[in-house]
Amino acid sequence: MSAVLEISTDPARLDIPLIHRFLSEQSTWALGISLAKLQRALQGSLCFGAYLSGAQVGFARVITDGATFAYLCDVFVLPEHQGRGYSKRLVGAVMAHPELQDLRRFVLVTSTAPQLYAQFGFTPVAKPQSYMERLDAEVYLRS
Repeated sequence: MSAVLEISTDPARLDIPLIHRFLSEQSTWALGISLAKLQRALQGSLCFGAYLSGAQVGFARVITDGATFAYLCDVFVLPEHQGRGYSKRLVGAVMAHPELQDLRRFVLVTSTAPQLYAQFGFTPVAKPQSYMERLDAEVYLRS
C-alpha cells in the first residue's frame, strides 16, 4: 500500500532545513536565499507542507491579506517525488483553503509549470502593459 499524501498548514510541521535547502540550492527562483530571509518570509505567509509518512516532500507559500489579494510562490515537490500528482494535490489544497476564497486577485509567476496552474484557472496576465515590477534577481546572492 502506498503512502497517502497529507497537506497541512501547521507551521510547526514545516521542515525548515529541507525547504531552505531546496529553495537556496535547487530552485530557479530563490538560489542563495539565506535561512534568515526564508524564515522571515515564512512568518509572513500562509504555508502548506505536503507530507508522506510524516516526512515533508513538498511546499507552497501564499502571501495574502486574506480578503482581496494572494500571491502563490515557492511551490515545489522534491524531485524524487515528482510525477505522482503531488503538485496538483498541493495546489488544489491551496486553492481550496478557506482563507483564500472570494479574492479579487490571485497571482503567481512561473516559468516551469504553467500547465499545472492553468488547471486551477490561472491565465496569463490580461493586461501585461499594466504589470510592473521592481526586480533584484541577484539580491539573495549578495546578502
